[in-house]
Amino acid sequence: MDTNLESLTISRLFDLSHTRAAGIFDGFAYPWEILDGLADFIRALGPTLPAEDFRRTGEDVWIARSARVAASASITGPCIIDEEAEVRHCAFIRGSALVGKGAVVGNSTELKNVLLFDGVQVPHYNYVGDSVLGYKSHMGAGSITSNVKSDKTPVSVRVGEEKIPTGRRKLGAILGDFVEVGCGSILNPGSVIGPHTNIYPLSMVRGFVPGGSIYKKHGEIVAKEDR
Repeated sequence: MDTNLESLTISRLFDLSHTRAAGIFDGFAYPWEILDGLADFIRALGPTLPAEDFRRTGEDVWIARSARVAASASITGPCIIDEEAEVRHCAFIRGSALVGKGAVVGNSTELKNVLLFDGVQVPHYNYVGDSVLGYKSHMGAGSITSNVKSDKTPVSVRVGEEKIPTGRRKLGAILGDFVEVGCGSILNPGSVIGPHTNIYPLSMVRGFVPGGSIYKKHGEIVAKEDR
């Protein structure tokens, strides 16, 4: 299993062909570096979206005509809801959110300053803040990203004994492509989960979890046998 700093890079975590926001990653090495500019990126991208496919529904809010958005959902801009996405009953999108094609934002799920790649599912009672979720990643019911440390100091990302300062007071989780997070799990500030990894239900995750692995509990991470 990869446990070096290269494993945290954008190219190792994501296939950028699966997001309308691929351009935001230009010039950056690590995915959390895009979060400060996400709001401005959405404001710039929104007006370029084809009017036949998207409608502007409010200040800096663009929703694909093929998307399904519940009347009870609350959406604050800047925000883009891409084609075939679904935003369900009482979802709460607080701004600076780009929801990818075919993604699901479920009942009572809250988003803030997030990029969801295409096919992401956060379908039941999830909180996702200051985070990037890769292609077809899925967070089980009640799993959340914790984006602020209890002592309010800046978040660092840990890989083994190494630590990368992010300079951010708020940073949730980075999920690579095809990550599965089990129900009721908590992803602590600065958690990075490599692609094709499964997190057991009711887990408390901290730091880096290598791609192609199964996180059973703290200190017990095993490689998938089929990889």
